[in-house]
Amino acid sequence: MSTATLTQTWYMTQRQLMAVLRQPAYLVMMLIQPAVWLFLFGNLFKKVVELGGFGTTSYLDYLVPGIVVMSALSSNMWAGMGTLEEIERGTLNRFLITPVSRSALMNANVVQQGLTTALQSLVIVLLGKLGGADYPGGVLGVVILIVASVLLGTVFGALSNAIGMLVRQRESIIGINTFLLLPLTFLSSAFMAPSQMPGWMRDTADFNPLNWAMVAGRSALAADADWGTVLTRGGALLALAVVAVWLSTRTFRSYQRSV
Repeated sequence: MSTATLTQTWYMTQRQLMAVLRQPAYLVMMLIQPAVWLFLFGNLFKKVVELGGFGTTSYLDYLVPGIVVMSALSSNMWAGMGTLEEIERGTLNRFLITPVSRSALMNANVVQQGLTTALQSLVIVLLGKLGGADYPGGVLGVVILIVASVLLGTVFGALSNAIGMLVRQRESIIGINTFLLLPLTFLSSAFMAPSQMPGWMRDTADFNPLNWAMVAGRSALAADADWGTVLTRGGALLALAVVAVWLSTRTFRSYQRSV
């Protein structure tokens, strides 16, 4: 990627960030909703650790990475709605007649979502700490958890953008997101230790990118981190993110030819 493309990507990212900052209600909900999940589920299921297999005596310790990753998924899955809004307003088409890089137009949305996800993840981690969660992996473990959540967000944010340009209907995006969110969440170790899950769910979770991010984050936060697991799951997420961004860019070029 050239220096000019990077500069244009950052310029377009700033534009996206300014649009987010002009929506205080969205910012408040982005931070409050994960807090509700964290403390609601944390109190509702806190005795489930007595079943064993969680690697901790505090369910909140186990739950924080799950809420971080689940929040990254749920917020980034709606990125395509922003792309669709740009199409409906004609803003995206106007940018097509400018010399701005086509990659910059698509990547700016992904970068903005990544920065927002990182902030959201950090807030959840801090709230968990205030609630009594312990992070034996220290700052490095927290950073790896946030990076894993950003990579997962990049995967689904880029795919959501691609879907937005393909279907160009809000109802379709809402239907797809609603269909995928809960199965992806519950076919993972977000709330339950793998040893307590049915065998078929445990096997399915091994192929779930959401679970890759959780496993990488939890492994990094453990007192005795399994770096092999962190690198394996993190590498898989990175590869998937690269493919998703490439697919999003290809879809954008197809959209460009259609207008």
